[in-house]
Amino acid sequence: MSTPHKTDVVIIGAGPVGLFAVFQCGMLGFRCHVVDSLGEVGGQCVALYPEKPIYDIPGYPTIDAADLIVKLEQQAAPFAPVFHLGEEATGLKRLPDGGWRLTTSAGTVIEAGAVIIAAGAGAFGPNRPPIPGIEVYEGRSVHYMVKRREDFRGKRVVIAGGGDSAVDWALSLSDIAKVMVVHRRPKFRAAFENVCRLEQLHAEGVLELVVPYQLQGLEGADGQLTAVNVATLEGTVRRLEADALLAFFGLSTDLGPIAQWHLELERNHLVVDPASMATSQPGIFAIGDVNAYPGKLKLILTGFAEAALAAHAIHPILRPDTALHFEYSTTRGVPGGAPGGVPA
Repeated sequence: MSTPHKTDVVIIGAGPVGLFAVFQCGMLGFRCHVVDSLGEVGGQCVALYPEKPIYDIPGYPTIDAADLIVKLEQQAAPFAPVFHLGEEATGLKRLPDGGWRLTTSAGTVIEAGAVIIAAGAGAFGPNRPPIPGIEVYEGRSVHYMVKRREDFRGKRVVIAGGGDSAVDWALSLSDIAKVMVVHRRPKFRAAFENVCRLEQLHAEGVLELVVPYQLQGLEGADGQLTAVNVATLEGTVRRLEADALLAFFGLSTDLGPIAQWHLELERNHLVVDPASMATSQPGIFAIGDVNAYPGKLKLILTGFAEAALAAHAIHPILRPDTALHFEYSTTRGVPGGAPGGVPA
């Protein structure tokens, strides 16, 4: 076994909620190590939709997902977190002193007094449509996420799906590309305002709604699409000339080794006490989309609040002889800054 890193808190997951947990822990004087299976921080915000605007972050009427991660990195930076990226958390063992020893797929060993699991939905990947030969086109003209909106400028784009991702990207790309939205029924499972706007753009001829149709097959060569074939349940077939297919059928998720850590689960989520985010194992907390409790809302801002609750619940574990006097950040400031948050 390699020489263990010793820290106060180990955070599993470097998405937005995990990054904010670094800040919350840092404000209470805790050092953090952060483990993530992805090769960069940001979680799904960076891996799946870096250019997608987010509208419900307080103080930002709109902010791209990638920009939000940059801001959260800057916010956490004064507390010098240590990142272990491209490493999956594989093992977790209780230590005699009540702390925990975490091991990773790279052989890294981290010993900490508390663990915060901010793993989102766990390891994730796209649900691929069952189309023969689709693998040939993946990464070139068939995509399951959009990293750069400009990549689709001037192209004929077929978007398949009926949820928020499909509707959001149809709206976003409609002014730079020819967009055709394929869905198996006329009703979409997306925000009401966005569906209304989608239907309005269809009525104005800005984009086309191809409903009720389903994907049937692809045409092209050397990984480049030339057409997408779609069909109704009755067998009526249409050929849509296309340069790219964006397929949004959700994600398949897997908690991976976390599911074997003897934590109470409910529908593949970690059950927590909503007052503290504590799991069924002492010293282990879960925040963000990975947890479950009555009234849970899967929002980034909910995860931010959960990070604060978890950090404060950890304090009596790590500092049992020190009373925690709650202070607002406006009066306490952050490292390198004067009280009130104004740089010294």
